Amino acid sequence: MADNTSKSKYKYMQNRELSWLRFNERVLQEAVGKDTPLYEKLKFISIFVSNLDEFFMVRVGSLFDLSIADKKAIDTKTGLTPREQLAKIYEATAPLYKMKDEIYDTVSRKLKKHDITHLKPGDLTADEVKYVRDYFNNYVEPILSPQILDEHHPFPFIASKQLCVIGKLQRKKEQGVAFAAVPPTLPPVLFMPGKKIRYIHIEDIIFMYFDSLFDKYTITKKNIICATRNADINPNDEAYDINEDFRSKMKKLLKKRRRLAVVRLEAAAPPDDYTKKLLCDKLSINNSQIFVTRSPISLGYVFGLEDRFSPGQRAALCYAGFEPQLTRGDIMTGENDEDVLLSYPYESMEPFLNMLKRAAADPDVVSIKITIYRLAKNAKIIEHLCAAAENGKEVLVLIELRARFDEQNNIDWSERLEQAGCTIIYGLENYKVHSKVCLITMNSGGETKYITQIGTGNYNEKTAKQYTDFSLITRNREIGEDAADFFSNISISNLDGEYKHLWVAPNAMKNKIIGYIDEEIKKGRDGEIFMKVNSVTDKDIIKKLRDASVAGVNITMLVRGICCLLPQIPGVTENIRVYSIVGRFLEHSRIYSFGRGSEEKLFIASADIMTRNMDKRVEVGCPIYSEAVKEKIHHYIKICLSDTLQARVLGSDGTYSVKADTLSSVNAQEVLMNEAKHEAKALLAAPKPEPEPEPQPAKKTGFFRSRYNALIERLYNNIQNQK
Repeated sequence: MADNTSKSKYKYMQNRELSWLRFNERVLQEAVGKDTPLYEKLKFISIFVSNLDEFFMVRVGSLFDLSIADKKAIDTKTGLTPREQLAKIYEATAPLYKMKDEIYDTVSRKLKKHDITHLKPGDLTADEVKYVRDYFNNYVEPILSPQILDEHHPFPFIASKQLCVIGKLQRKKEQGVAFAAVPPTLPPVLFMPGKKIRYIHIEDIIFMYFDSLFDKYTITKKNIICATRNADINPNDEAYDINEDFRSKMKKLLKKRRRLAVVRLEAAAPPDDYTKKLLCDKLSINNSQIFVTRSPISLGYVFGLEDRFSPGQRAALCYAGFEPQLTRGDIMTGENDEDVLLSYPYESMEPFLNMLKRAAADPDVVSIKITIYRLAKNAKIIEHLCAAAENGKEVLVLIELRARFDEQNNIDWSERLEQAGCTIIYGLENYKVHSKVCLITMNSGGETKYITQIGTGNYNEKTAKQYTDFSLITRNREIGEDAADFFSNISISNLDGEYKHLWVAPNAMKNKIIGYIDEEIKKGRDGEIFMKVNSVTDKDIIKKLRDASVAGVNITMLVRGICCLLPQIPGVTENIRVYSIVGRFLEHSRIYSFGRGSEEKLFIASADIMTRNMDKRVEVGCPIYSEAVKEKIHHYIKICLSDTLQARVLGSDGTYSVKADTLSSVNAQEVLMNEAKHEAKALLAAPKPEPEPEPQPAKKTGFFRSRYNALIERLYNNIQNQK
């Protein structure tokens, strides 16, 4: 997947979309890792498919729109036009399908040995054929809407990501196409009776009996297809009545999303020439947009398979069970001014949720204000906010209705919050609010006090068990005052507010980051920069990091996904090292560090190094002042940089390779899980505090007593010595 972009003005940058495809290839490669349990490999294949679906719906969709609106627009990092980028994307995607098919076949064969079998029509036993036929006759055929497509019958609308069975049709001298869409009300797979896990896909069942739907015709070729449509809708491009509220506007946009242009067509087999011509004509696509895949087109059901596993299968095929650990007591108790940092998913979100619950009932609490981007389907946080409003607290909730693919969920929650008496703000015009800020304001003895929570991830109880994120809770008065100003400004759509401590985009965050990089440039070889983010695409910051590298500054980056910055180019980015970790949990936390020792300035933030985050979204970053919290973050960084199993090194050509040190086996996420368990045990074993005097904070015993500590220290020092 080499990026031969000869038009590139900057040899230290690569195209964003091709970088993303390389990242998703990294995800797929986890399905062949020797340390990945077999069922988890299947899940990584499913994640790869889901990622690719969203990539085509959003990124390819936006390029498709741009290719029509402005054919001369170019990618500032490579000089490619939208059409040239699309051509390279389609070219780079085709090999990924072949890789996916091969890996899926291998994983499926191995799962079969554990009595977990994905059945094709030819694999069914005689009893199973009868069972499937009865299911088709009783539950499938009655709700199908088979159609004939010819000059007398119009081509039907195919919804985005809807599986369809299609066949070439012949009757006397006439030919056409037979068509049947898979109803979304049907389950994706049918499980066979018996103790073994044997299942067949619903599209394969329709495929088996497709001919019977058209008994007066001859079906000569059959296939399964799936169209992916552009889902990149910008609400500001639409014309609406001036009095229409924003929630209604978003509801209309969600309906329109299903009807946008087709950007990809997947097929289970190469379409015959007649059918291909018809599909290309009716869907306005070309051959390069058709991808053939032998493995299932849709794998969304995979995550539910585990529910059918026996204890033995679960032990043999899955990651060892892990629940986020309770490492903190009641945050609301007493006047303790110690900052708290929760590290998800290793530590539980419960202390934060319990803090909100307590605040909702606390007579000293006068208001709770929060920004919400994504929530779980069943969100306790909503219950606590509603309870606070019903208890007479002022509750302000800024809920972003444009959180892609979570729009309907957020619309539903906004209605529930409004009914409870919360004040609701639906984001800001032209800017998504992506920040994660919660402010609890108390009036105690006539004095105003604040508890401020600032995070790197969403208030989503489900993803808090799957994504690595930080959640800082502080009673720092000046940070609380900044947060209060932030909510005041956001309530009146003022993006030009000034803050003493917080970084706030779009007004100041990029300038702050560039300013801190400039400070390190002045130090030359004594300068130090560390960044952990999900993506790096912002050209201004990339160029500034290049300048820092040229000045001799040591730069280490942990970038999970897209990285348009190419490191290790002699004389240009040779002082920049970029690592990526893809593992059991999705690396999502954002850390920014400038300088070393007592001069270090350390921040966590909701923003990645992307132009959309810096210039088009409301984001918040927060400084870390607590020495204990700093130490905890430093330890976290050290463990991540010492990973030799999940980590990869980004090369100057944009490809990933394993670390050179392969003699040691360190999985950073496993180390952090073990340490969190140790911390939780230490908390349980600690004696209960006496009511008086005020209890001291629990002694931090477990966090730095990992059995991997000496090894991690050595591996981390190796990285430092490479600089």
